[in-house]
Amino acid sequence: MPVHGRSSFENLYAGQPRWEIGRPQRAFMDVADQITGSILDSGCGTGENAFFFASLGHKVTGIDFLAEPISLAKQKAADRGLTATFLVMDALTLKDWTERFDSVIDSGLFHVFSDEDRRRYVDGVASVLKPNGRFFFLCFSDEEPGTQGPRRVSRKEIEEVFAVGWAVESIEPSRYEVRPDPNDISFSDGGPKAWFVVLRRLGR
Repeated sequence: MPVHGRSSFENLYAGQPRWEIGRPQRAFMDVADQITGSILDSGCGTGENAFFFASLGHKVTGIDFLAEPISLAKQKAADRGLTATFLVMDALTLKDWTERFDSVIDSGLFHVFSDEDRRRYVDGVASVLKPNGRFFFLCFSDEEPGTQGPRRVSRKEIEEVFAVGWAVESIEPSRYEVRPDPNDISFSDGGPKAWFVVLRRLGR
């Protein structure tokens, strides 16, 4: 279960979460040519990143542990005439799933987990990725000041959790795009500081 808990995320979706910007995150668009084959969007929210890759012709499956964003994603898919699969699923149960993917993307899920759940999550991602498949994720950086929003993650933490069974291809400074909120000036100008991480699952 994420650190923030189910009820707090449900409360956010009762309004409009700041990360729901109505378009994909730029960090993923910038590396679209590297994200290939079948794609799992882990913690997909209402599906904007998933729709971007579906529009490029990829087979995309999005999962989220809340029913509300999945319902919204399905409605968006129908409205836009895009084909993507959306499932209510806890990402901590990925290891029990038989589906396999060429790529996994994650915009804002990795950083919500406790240390113990983070390990479960990474093991689950490894189990659903095909050998040499790649994992692309955007997470809050420890370079973002303050404590507002999700847990901050250091480069060292990322390197440690992916030390076995993975090749770390890159960890680059990035930004989250968020909706402007005149009542909330808690994040850095230009959006919260983030890491954009690219990993390859080792194995045959």
